[in-house]
Amino acid sequence: MDDAVERILGEWRRERPDLDLTAMGVFGRLAQVMRVLEPRVDRVLTRRGLRQGEFDVLAALRRAGPPYTLIPSELSAVLMMSRAGMTNRLDRLEAAGLVERSLDPADRRSFHVRLTGEGLRIIDETLTEHAANLARLASPLTSEDTETLAAILRKLLDGPLGNPELPKNRENP
Repeated sequence: MDDAVERILGEWRRERPDLDLTAMGVFGRLAQVMRVLEPRVDRVLTRRGLRQGEFDVLAALRRAGPPYTLIPSELSAVLMMSRAGMTNRLDRLEAAGLVERSLDPADRRSFHVRLTGEGLRIIDETLTEHAANLARLASPLTSEDTETLAAILRKLLDGPLGNPELPKNRENP
């Protein structure tokens, strides 16, 4: 099947037949999938008045289970982001009435972030639509394809891509 990535690879093979471009094709297609996927995911979130980062915060709180509460450092760690970025997201979510912050009675220097009833409603509705949207977008794949792809991507993320501190192999320093 000829696509934009295959055309680019063909041009590189013509110009640089000495290179193994297999990985370039894989990552080119992954990048292409993400470019197409992001706006389709964003449409679902936008209908609910959310940005991706805000959805991530609400989802992390929802996954925490009742009482849907975490402290900001836990949220920052789960979402792999800075405290400053987290504060901005929490400010927006609190202004929208989706989360509330309260001082930790055991440590007055810290506070808890909790989903409000409206926040719980919004994340549950959004997640339902988001999961259906992703399932629809992945529908060309069989369940076996999906499992295989997930295993392959996990393997990639377990290697140097996901762990830059791993030693480099001798053939590819």
